[in-house]
Amino acid sequence: MAIDRYPKLEIPQTLAAGPGPGHTDERVLQAFATAGVADHMQSDVLRGLIECKHMLRELWGTTNIHTFAVAGTGWSGLDAMFSAVMPGDKVVAFSNGTFSSIDALTLRIKAATPDELAEDSLNPLAKSVVVIKAEHGESVSEECIDAALEEHQPKWAFMAHWETGSGRINDIRAFSDACKRHGVMGLVDAVSSFGVEAFAIDDYPGVVAWASCPQKGLCCLPLTYAPVSFRDVYIDTLIKNGAYTYVHHPIFEARHWGIIGGQDVEKGTYHRTHSPYAVAAFHESLRLALKEGLQKRAESYRKHEVALREAVTTMGCEVTSDMSSLVVLNLPADLSGREGELVELCRANGFGLWPTLSEPIQVRIGILNQLNAGAVRDIVGRFMDVLLEMGCDVDRARVGEVMDKHFPVDCVA
Repeated sequence: MAIDRYPKLEIPQTLAAGPGPGHTDERVLQAFATAGVADHMQSDVLRGLIECKHMLRELWGTTNIHTFAVAGTGWSGLDAMFSAVMPGDKVVAFSNGTFSSIDALTLRIKAATPDELAEDSLNPLAKSVVVIKAEHGESVSEECIDAALEEHQPKWAFMAHWETGSGRINDIRAFSDACKRHGVMGLVDAVSSFGVEAFAIDDYPGVVAWASCPQKGLCCLPLTYAPVSFRDVYIDTLIKNGAYTYVHHPIFEARHWGIIGGQDVEKGTYHRTHSPYAVAAFHESLRLALKEGLQKRAESYRKHEVALREAVTTMGCEVTSDMSSLVVLNLPADLSGREGELVELCRANGFGLWPTLSEPIQVRIGILNQLNAGAVRDIVGRFMDVLLEMGCDVDRARVGEVMDKHFPVDCVA
């Protein structure tokens, strides 16, 4: 009789209160769990893919035919978007946090010549790529964008819309306008903004490609599909110059979603194996987002972030972010330097916070799919309990008054 050397893995319920992934809606989990074990080219699976691309266009406010999703996390969608950048291409990348910095590294890898890549394959210093870094805790400004594009005249420019590394929103209108003015093709990381803020990408004609993720604003399973959308000029450039990829090639990937030759067709063709479970979950997530409406969701995020912001400020923290799904904060002075200890203490108690992943270390508290009074009260209460446990002087009554102001006792949302 074989010995079972490894006990069954059981992961307990936790409160995910970081920058993402967020809590997946129970209805999305149900769609994932009840999907039949179907062939990934089975008719209902293909119909799901076709409907997903149409829902994505509606949610993102675009008529771009090449709007679909790439299997994987947000990094898969970003890699697909960056696939058109070729060795030697001139690029300006704006960075104001951990994730836009990784995006900039990706662009340096894509644009590096063979010699540059061989010199330092893990951190190539591509001469054709200029990385413009904002000060920590600052957004990328209109003046910074315009000056950089005017000076360097690149082929491509990149910026994150919302940067969760620092919790800052960047000026997407100024970025689009500057790209149009200087004849530059804009690329945008919308991983943290899509599904949280209400905006239409067709309102930003200077941006030719967008990439997002499933596990933040859409609150879907992390390993489902990363939304992408490409303007015709991007696709034309890709056809002309090619890309050094198969799996993340936007044109090849689009075929599985029924986008062939720049046209919608009745069903897609084989590109790679898709998961029927993931299709079912992604479809339900998009359907629920449309049913709720992005404007209503955006307003709810703003409302609940304001309450969380005031509560942690009352505890003595300094908030430096301006996103509506996340607060990034400095701890009270007497806990400065103990951010890692605090985060680990929270996690040990089933409360998943995150530190920032680059210096200076701060604490990040998110409310993804936590848009109700009970959830925010729970997050605030748990955070306050940990501060008190670490010896911080917090006035519990004052924090309670803040919560009651934003969420009266008879309030259900």
